[in-house]
Amino acid sequence: MQDLVSPHQTLKGLLDFLGKSLPVGISFYTFQTMSYTLDVYYKRAKPERHLGQFALFVSYFPQLVAGPIERFKHLNEQLKVEHKLVYKNLQLGFRLMLYGFFVKMVIADNLSYTVSSIFNDPGKWKYYWNIIGVLSFGFQIYADFFGYSLIAQGVAKLFGIELMDNFNRPYLSANISEFWKRWHISLSTWFRDYVYIPLGGNRVSHSKWILNIMLVFVLSGLWHGANYTFLIWGTLHGVFYLVERFFPFSLKFKCLNVLITFFAVSFAWIFFRAENLEQAIQVINGLLGGLDGQRHLDTQPYIFLLLLIFGVLELARGNKRFDQFCASYSGIQRWTLYCFLIFCILTVCGSEYSAFIYFKF
Repeated sequence: MQDLVSPHQTLKGLLDFLGKSLPVGISFYTFQTMSYTLDVYYKRAKPERHLGQFALFVSYFPQLVAGPIERFKHLNEQLKVEHKLVYKNLQLGFRLMLYGFFVKMVIADNLSYTVSSIFNDPGKWKYYWNIIGVLSFGFQIYADFFGYSLIAQGVAKLFGIELMDNFNRPYLSANISEFWKRWHISLSTWFRDYVYIPLGGNRVSHSKWILNIMLVFVLSGLWHGANYTFLIWGTLHGVFYLVERFFPFSLKFKCLNVLITFFAVSFAWIFFRAENLEQAIQVINGLLGGLDGQRHLDTQPYIFLLLLIFGVLELARGNKRFDQFCASYSGIQRWTLYCFLIFCILTVCGSEYSAFIYFKF
């Protein structure tokens, strides 16, 4: 007699199939098309009558799989204009791509071994290795996503297309509010314009405003995945934001505010990186010395030297984008920097292939 499959088993099988078969970057171009629909609905943009033109806007390849999430008016108007091959665009585009490859392949990929080792078995290591692992993930995810954004901007620039900046040195933020103005700018502004403001923003009662803030942060967590870990990550940022608003404080030295914000963000990253809630609790327990791990991680010291060099470059460029930063130096100085970046990419890039973290969202 043939076994009957219960509806629950069928649903579970369908969800498992979808979880493994959903296309890369679906969250990004779904939000991009949603912004177009809402802009047309609110009459902020005219509807695109040409199917091919609209398809090009949705599927523009440099930022298709991991953003930045472009607005219709900004990108579509550029795609409609005829672009010619211009040396200046090639120059700026290759600069961005070079720095993006360095940030991704040299910084992010080298940190991935340390992060994976710690998070996969937090009870194995001495407590300070758990601290290093958590802090390393903060830099890994920044370098990984920032590197992709730079490459996407660079490739688009080759064709004369200007994509929006998605990061602005977020770890120099002095509070959580500033952090979200600097981190994944295309996503944070999307939630601001299409969720927070339509809910009334700050033009509502105090209790409704609190609800709006928490809703935005919780939704930003769920955007990354329907897991408890992402839900907690988003909720933590909402709580941090509200605590700062209700109990404002500012230390005399800005660097101390920056450090406090960085450590708060790093703590929240634990739940973002952990595969489940149990693993996140183990990592936190390891941070506090609650696990009996005695092993030391065999990692190469040059990785942290490279991280220091990356930090110096980020500080040196200030608010200038890397291509603009290079333009302020002489040809000899620029090519010295180019050769150094190329040398690092060829010699000390991560030893194992590491896909972009945001490919899974």
